[in-house]
Amino acid sequence: MKVGLVTYEPKFVEGFDPHIYYVKRADGSLFPPAEKMYNDVTCFCDAKAIRGNPKIVAVSKEGLALRRNRRINLPWDFVCPTDEDYREKVLGFIQEVSSKDILGVILNLYHFPEEGFCVCKRCSRLWKKSGLSWIEWRVQTVTNFIRQAKEKVGNKKFAVEIWPDPVLARERFGIDFERIADFVDFFHVPLSANDYTTMYWVDMLARIFSRILKKPVFIELSAELLDDLKLNALLRTMAYVSRHEIEGVLLLVHSAMDAEKIRDYSVKNVEMQQWFERHGFSRMMQIIEEWKSLY
Repeated sequence: MKVGLVTYEPKFVEGFDPHIYYVKRADGSLFPPAEKMYNDVTCFCDAKAIRGNPKIVAVSKEGLALRRNRRINLPWDFVCPTDEDYREKVLGFIQEVSSKDILGVILNLYHFPEEGFCVCKRCSRLWKKSGLSWIEWRVQTVTNFIRQAKEKVGNKKFAVEIWPDPVLARERFGIDFERIADFVDFFHVPLSANDYTTMYWVDMLARIFSRILKKPVFIELSAELLDDLKLNALLRTMAYVSRHEIEGVLLLVHSAMDAEKIRDYSVKNVEMQQWFERHGFSRMMQIIEEWKSLY
């Protein structure tokens, strides 16, 4: 099993692979591509672009796709996925990033914000013109964007993050796992939390996604600002997740220092290593042994 990093700084940390860098973020920030890394592109969440042109925001009967709209529960501000000018800008950025010496591109937030989006005049016209059902039109819209993005990436590796809903992703977001699998090399599934002191849900979702997705799966866990209690919970969660047929675990960190802290703590914590051995977490022990070799 691999243990990699998802990070906000383009810095390698020994003992972790792969490295994923946020090159385009939900606030609209753009950064130079990180060489030798996967570059993660936030597609249709862009608070800066929406402030510059409010007409591009996605629309529903419950209002606009904005965080301040309390009638809906959105963590980010969403651009309408059929806005042609914005789509072309994102695809152009993906092509530009892919032209550099990178490992590959990962897309996130490339879909509709939620059920009921988008009912702007353009989306309503495109849906009626398609002759498809509402759900099928949304699926086709999202899948076509992924296909276009794959073409821009060329021969580099290509993956997508998926909102961790194994049941209703198609209806909610227009995400069809089987269709997307035709274009990607792997799936990146973020299971974010402030901590994992309660973790049964992570184990459950990792089990489900490892079985229903048709390409290799990486599970992302949050690993920022950890004290010893949260570190213990994170490492035990990693151990349980490692029992499933996944490609690896990705740790979301703010900086290289967070990753080094996790590695150092794991190597020095003999009691936890004994617990892993006693309960048969062989894949987790293999990772720790590899980390030990670095010291």
